[in-house]
Amino acid sequence: MAKLHIGEMLPDFAFSTANGKNMTVAKDVIGKKTVFWVIRYIGCTICRYDVHMLAQLYPQFEAKDTEVLVVMQSDPAIVREELKEANIPFEIVCDPEMKIYKQFEIPCAADKAELGGKDPALLQRLQVKSAAAKECGFVHGAYEGDEMQLPAVWVVEKDGKLSYVKYGEAVADIPTPAELLETL
Repeated sequence: MAKLHIGEMLPDFAFSTANGKNMTVAKDVIGKKTVFWVIRYIGCTICRYDVHMLAQLYPQFEAKDTEVLVVMQSDPAIVREELKEANIPFEIVCDPEMKIYKQFEIPCAADKAELGGKDPALLQRLQVKSAAAKECGFVHGAYEGDEMQLPAVWVVEKDGKLSYVKYGEAVADIPTPAELLETL
């Protein structure tokens, strides 16, 4: 178990999606530039907003020859139910046992203050994201996994090397999908 770093190879591991696909890094990721967007669970309003924005911007990811995989602590049945009306063009990786979070040492916040972020800039990002989620009509759903889970984002190049790694220090301390697109 080890944190990921830019320039390293993403280790091979197996995972399953909400749609019932069994995948591995070696078979399904290597050979494609891929974003792993690791968040909490589908009932979290700001996580749901991230999924919404990734879906909206997905054609721009495709234009950069980049796949997107969203990793959540959610149960596949809950994801399918919550997203049945949504047109999600990428796979949602379901990790209710939190194996990926543990394998790559994606930490949890110690408390709600740390989760929100003590830095005023992070608190502002959270407020903006929360307001945008509310404007889209997202309301909090079922709680799953660890409520204090922090996010992470990493980009894997076609050769399997990591070109971008961000472990969030607060729930909104990852780039927006639009910001990530600028780095690709």
